[in-house]
Amino acid sequence: MNGPNDKLARLAAKARALPKTPGVYLLKDQRGLVLYVGKARVLPNRVASYFQPSADLGPKKQPLLELIDDFDIIECEGEWEALLTENRLIKDLHPRFNARLTDGKSYPYLVITLRNDFPGVFITREPAGNEYRGARVLGPFTSVYALRESIKLLQRIFQFRTCTLDIREDDDTRRRFRPCLLHPIKQCTAPCAAKISKQQYREDIDRFLRFLQSKRSVMLRELKQQMTRAAENKNYEKAAILRDQARAIEKLDERGKRSAGWQPETESLYVDPRKGLASLQRTLAGKGDIRMIEGFDIAHLQGNQTVASKVCFVDGRPLKNEYRRYKIETVGNDDYMAMREVIGRAYREAGAGETIYPDLILIDGGQGQLNAAMESFSQFDVLPPRVIALAKKEELIYTHRNTEPLRLSRNHLGLKLCQSVRDEAHRFAQHYHHLLRKKKTLDQ
Repeated sequence: MNGPNDKLARLAAKARALPKTPGVYLLKDQRGLVLYVGKARVLPNRVASYFQPSADLGPKKQPLLELIDDFDIIECEGEWEALLTENRLIKDLHPRFNARLTDGKSYPYLVITLRNDFPGVFITREPAGNEYRGARVLGPFTSVYALRESIKLLQRIFQFRTCTLDIREDDDTRRRFRPCLLHPIKQCTAPCAAKISKQQYREDIDRFLRFLQSKRSVMLRELKQQMTRAAENKNYEKAAILRDQARAIEKLDERGKRSAGWQPETESLYVDPRKGLASLQRTLAGKGDIRMIEGFDIAHLQGNQTVASKVCFVDGRPLKNEYRRYKIETVGNDDYMAMREVIGRAYREAGAGETIYPDLILIDGGQGQLNAAMESFSQFDVLPPRVIALAKKEELIYTHRNTEPLRLSRNHLGLKLCQSVRDEAHRFAQHYHHLLRKKKTLDQ
């Protein structure tokens, strides 16, 4: 029988053979369950450190060492991608030994409100808010400090506004408005006080956007030349400031793209919760207000493995403490059987009258998935108040009370809220699978 030393030697040898690239590693137990997710600048150096006899992870993580039986890795383009990948996997997998990044926090975005007459530049962790509708969104960025420092520096050059004032070109009262301190120190052109035309301001914003999307080599070269001159003149304080500014500018390249879906839970366009719930209430009718919605999705992983997800929205906003993921025990890839199983497991207590149902249960799918869910509910003594299914593509809503589906306008606020719940359930079930880059999906 292999002993602990044999296991350490096996894992250490596997770790030393890893490619010398940045990446993310996933430490697993004998069942394939992910215990810990971490990032590394150089994979073999970091991963091999776990399998040294002298490894010390501290009192909370030390038990991890005895449980590790294998590990998997994901190679990344750079440290920035490793950071974002680690963040995404921890949020999706909730590994037992990861104490951080499970609180829903996200990396920041840079937003330029191009729909405004005089676009503002803002840093936010919620780019999908109504106030940013139609805006240009860049990110997520891996360092909020570097992003803020860069914006401070760039504001001196491009003089864009960072205030939240409602500034319109046709507002003649602007001429009597007193601008803030940023105008006299030449960090804003003061469109609030009509100190610049709409066209001139737009030209400045266009130059700023081109700068953000370029290599920024000219500006960096000038900063480094100034830093060198300051150091030669023994002005070390100024040299240090210029050095930090150059580093902050360089870190602007350390970001992901929204199209990669790094933080879909913050990028999803949720409608105004109050209006969405009111619209949905009118459409579905029924007794009682709709405040709590729970959504379900089925996902196939590793061919013959199936998982299900449950997400929870309260007053139109996600309540992530109530999210659940289920490993389906039913044999085969039958979505209907999987739906019957997960509904039975999720609502066993509510069906017996021991707890209460949510106000609305939303199934990702069409009539077949809804029928499967209702078959499971039919075995309970207590039935839920409302159950619907939302089919993709045509976006039809099937209800258990009507034979014909509801076809709502694509701009219907109730439909948009349902889409948000459905899409979040789908993301929660599948998103980490996409990050594994065609590797074997992890057993949960």
